[in-house]
Parts: sequence; structure tokens; C-alpha cells
Amino acid sequence: MAIDRIVTTTIDEDDAEEQRIEVTLRPQNFNEYIGQERLKKNLKLAIDAAKKRSEPIDHVLLYGPPGLGKTTMATVIANEMGVGLRVTSGPAIERAGDLASILTNLSDGDILFIDEIHRLGRAVEEVLYSAMEDYKLDIVIGKGPAARSVRLDLPKFTVIGATTRTGSLAAPLRDRFGHLYRLEFYTTDEIAQIITRAAKILNAPIKPESAKLLSSRARLTPRIANRLLKRVRDYADVNGDGIIDTLMTTKALELMEIDELGLDPADRHMLMSMIENYGSEPVGLNTIAALTGDEPTTIEDFYEPYLLQIGFIERTPRGRKATPKAHKHVGRSSRLNDT
Repeated sequence: MAIDRIVTTTIDEDDAEEQRIEVTLRPQNFNEYIGQERLKKNLKLAIDAAKKRSEPIDHVLLYGPPGLGKTTMATVIANEMGVGLRVTSGPAIERAGDLASILTNLSDGDILFIDEIHRLGRAVEEVLYSAMEDYKLDIVIGKGPAARSVRLDLPKFTVIGATTRTGSLAAPLRDRFGHLYRLEFYTTDEIAQIITRAAKILNAPIKPESAKLLSSRARLTPRIANRLLKRVRDYADVNGDGIIDTLMTTKALELMEIDELGLDPADRHMLMSMIENYGSEPVGLNTIAALTGDEPTTIEDFYEPYLLQIGFIERTPRGRKATPKAHKHVGRSSRLNDT
């Protein structure tokens, strides 16, 4: 059975308050956006050149693990360009007609942000090809022998696609993006700055040492950092005077069972299952999913990226393998739990 996670990078779509706070904490321009310096430098150049020529910026594909700021970067690009932003997702565009409706309602220079673009259907992708390349929309009117194809002119717009799985993108679609950028994990110093900024927006006084402590548990991911901050703020409000100091932060993290590397019970459960059943031998993705009760895609998208980053698992031709570092960490965690 899957374990509920505090450090998940997904947003609860049914939680309106969480979505509202998520939007409030997002930076609106490059000056507010902390981290991803190489990406910002390249995008600034592309935006300045596009504005100088009075053209829309070329299509942009942002990829990388979830929670690193792909949606936020799309918002920043739109604001820096001074154009409108239309947000949708691959699963939401079920038919070619849905995409046609969105495209025909865009204005010149607008940005269409498609999250999880790798989940677009093949028929929708084929409509998007000519729209991105020629700013034309081919639609079929009528049925049977009376059906005829009509080509409509579209405004010049920019597609920003976001994906956690570039390998799942069709090559013709990937080739139509002029800019392809990977968002990297943040440093702990950058995460500490993000936490300090978010705390100020939330009117939650936080000590610098507490921001540093939280940053070490946030899995190098801004979305998780903001979620942990909100939980620690709640703890400080209920059990203290609302000031987030080291004591409040430590107790809140202990309550959430987030260890010194940012691993939660679900991470430790997965590693322990691999080690207890297979030791240092490789284990297949489907087997890991069966052990944890999660979907294989969940393992790939939400567990693996950080565990690979910190060197706790390795990918081999025969499957995933827990490293000696993971064995040492899980062994220490087990001893702590026993005491």
C-alpha cells in the first residue's frame, strides 16, 4: 500500500487553498526567480532578442523532475515578454478539436503552456505540428464524401512545453522546439533563499538557521521546501509563538518523520524493501512497484530522481540497485526506529 507523503512534488488539485498559496509564492520575473542561473541567462538573451525584433520567442521545452519550477518559469517568460499566458495540460486536451479551440482564441505573441506535454494524444500532436511550424490550423469540416479540409491562419504564438519524460515525446514534436532546457536540482543555499522569501510572503517569521535546516530536508526542490515551510509554520503557530526557530523546526520535522537527508517513510520503506529482499542485487522497476504498492511511473517520476541525485540507487541494465550509501543510511534509520 502506498504511503501518504509530505515531500511529494504533486499538487492536490482538490485543495483550493494549497493551489492558491502555490500561485502566491511563485516569482513573477527573473529578479524574483532564485536559482537556475544558466537557464535564466539563456532565456534572457532569447527574450531580449525576440523583443528587439518584435517577434514571439521561439518555442520552449522545459524538462526535468517535478517541482523544480517549470510552470513558474513559463509564467516568468510570459511576464518578461509582456504577453498573455494560457495554461493547459496534455491529458486535458483529449481531441484535436480541443486544441483547435485553444489555438483560435490566442492573440499575437501569446504563450500556450502545455504541462505534461508528453501525454498528448497522437491526433492532437499532428494538429500541433503545423500550428507550431507554420502557424496554420488544418481542420476537417463535414463527414464522408462531403468532408473538406480547411486551413486557418493562426496568430504567431509560442508553445512552452513541460515534461518530466523527454524520452516519451515524439521526435517530430521535440524537433519543433527551438529552445530545450533542463531544470536542475537546486543547491541548499538557493533553497534556503527560497524558503526565506516564501516565509516573508506568508508573514511567518523565520530564523536564518531554521531556513538552512529546512533547506537540508527539502530534497533540493522548491515545491517541497514551500510545503515543509507551511507545515512548520502550522506547528509553530500551535505550539509556540509563531516564530520559526530551530526548536520548532526540529520538532515539526520529527513529527513528519523527515530525516536529515529529506527522506520520508515512503522513501525509507522503498529502500528497505529493496535491501531486505534483494540486498545489493538489481531489482526490476515493476518488482519495486509491487513491493511499495505504487505505480512504476510513480517510482520513476517521484522517488528515483532525488535518490539518484544523492547516490542511494543506481540504474543498471538489470534494474535498480541500492548503493552502499543507502544500506548505511537505512541501517542507521532502522536502529533509530528501534530505540
